[in-house]
Amino acid sequence: MQYFYMRPYPDDPDCAVQQAEADQIDVTRRVIESHDSAKRRTELEQMLKALEPGDEVVVTHLYVLADSTRHLIELLEQMEETGASLWSLREQIRTKESASLNFLETARHLVQLQSDVISMSTRAGLTKAKEQGKQTGRPRKPDENVRRAIAMYQSKNHSLADIREQTGISKSTLYRYLESETID
Repeated sequence: MQYFYMRPYPDDPDCAVQQAEADQIDVTRRVIESHDSAKRRTELEQMLKALEPGDEVVVTHLYVLADSTRHLIELLEQMEETGASLWSLREQIRTKESASLNFLETARHLVQLQSDVISMSTRAGLTKAKEQGKQTGRPRKPDENVRRAIAMYQSKNHSLADIREQTGISKSTLYRYLESETID
């Protein structure tokens, strides 16, 4: 049996992209998590319990299945004990094929997984903060300091070091405001 496991993540909150990938493969069963939480993965747990020798778990990419390299290893060990295998489409990893990857390719995929974990958790945090009405990103400089820095710069009587020392506005921030010519 071939299980196509899916779960929501910031770039695919309704699993539509994963569903489209599943449509390209003739899978036996689709398993879809209703949420993106790493803690309560009930559909994953039920699927793992149902696995039998020869079954294959298909995912669009490793991040969908595992939340860390340690979690991935645990899941792979559990599948191996059952006699099941994993097929990750993006990474082109199919564990039922012996020696399908060399060590360098494997290391690259693990690094990509870790990068995906960080990226997705950052995006989820930013989305949650925005939903709560919190401002994200670097705080803006107070307008009065920006105006003063621009006036000092345009007077041509002050060096960039003087402007920074007196206003706290860095050269790059000053130039960014000068280029945009918009001061709130």
